Amino acid sequence: MTERYEVIVCGGGMVGAATACALAHGGIKVALLERFNPERQWPAEPIDIRVSALTQASRNILEMVGAWPGMVQRGVCAYRDMRVWDARADGELHFDCADTEFNELGHLVENRVTVAALWDVLDSLPSVTCITPAKVVDMQLNESGRQLRLEDGRILEADLVIAADGRDSTLRAMAGIDVTGWDYHQNGLVATVSTEKNHQFTAWQRFLDEGPLAFLPLKNGQCSIVWTLSSATSKSHLALADQDFLQILEQASGGILGKMLDVGPRAAFPLRFQYTNSYVDQRFALCGDAAHAMHPLAGQGVNAGLLDAAAIAELVIQTRQEKRPLSSSRFLRRYERWRKGDNLMMMSSMDVLNRTYGVTSQPLVGLRSAGMNLVNNTAWVKAYFNRYAMGLRDDLPKLAQKRICW
Repeated sequence: MTERYEVIVCGGGMVGAATACALAHGGIKVALLERFNPERQWPAEPIDIRVSALTQASRNILEMVGAWPGMVQRGVCAYRDMRVWDARADGELHFDCADTEFNELGHLVENRVTVAALWDVLDSLPSVTCITPAKVVDMQLNESGRQLRLEDGRILEADLVIAADGRDSTLRAMAGIDVTGWDYHQNGLVATVSTEKNHQFTAWQRFLDEGPLAFLPLKNGQCSIVWTLSSATSKSHLALADQDFLQILEQASGGILGKMLDVGPRAAFPLRFQYTNSYVDQRFALCGDAAHAMHPLAGQGVNAGLLDAAAIAELVIQTRQEKRPLSSSRFLRRYERWRKGDNLMMMSSMDVLNRTYGVTSQPLVGLRSAGMNLVNNTAWVKAYFNRYAMGLRDDLPKLAQKRICW
């Protein structure tokens, strides 16, 4: 027997769950498929090593779908300042929330906190069905919609399938959508560390020869680190004893937070620049990492994905309100035009920054440093970069503007 929905969302992480929440608020009959049941409760310590820096726009989206209170209850950490400096020269940038209308620049949140709060909201929405564990083994397009077959034999069908199943998206491959991109031959090494000095609710980032080292403030006083390293260096750093790693980390930090006192489990993930040649196909759309993967040096990946979620949900709800079929490709083309250009701009900016700070030629290092100081000392330029990084730019989806779309 075939189970029928208006929309099926594949992938129950932050982007997929936010998409399903927004659609269900709009009364869309939606199924959310996820391979694993997400955690809802865990001990207060240790902090999970998977942490995201959420922009003001992302907070707006999460507030509007009802997840933010549950996130605050589980724990979020506002950061009020961001300091960026060049280890090879005197270039420095300082962004301060005092220069904005907000009390913070953004929030550091464990990924599991965001996911759990979104799934709590999903439990309260009558038009959404969460199916776990669910592994899609086949997808077909027919006259009545997209049909998915699960590993357990269940058959699901919908007017539209949205894939939010990650950088190595299974659904994207099934749809035959190609990707363009390249490996950076770098890894992002992540861990939670305790430092001698207080983090001062500041995000610190030092650009080193192999890539940036970021210290991100956490609610318990510790910092989450994201350290971009060559694949070989990352591998060797993972193999070090804790004390040896802390000594190297302290040296790399330039002593900005004093001694490195303790480190939790370490992990590393390969970095890649990747975008899909198309965000949409017949009755099919890609969101989040399934559509684009970017360098994490500014922490914009999940924020771009949440904007995708807000945009596709807004257009689906609008199409239904106008009593037009969700099989129409018109709103899908609008979604692609809306999000592809913005995402490519952000991705390209991150790619250029990563390459720029990989340069070691002294004349170019001096030029780079002078450029940082020029931005830092030019109020209107710095304000523009600040607002852009906070997600407060033109043409945002309604949810990102703190407006309902249903």
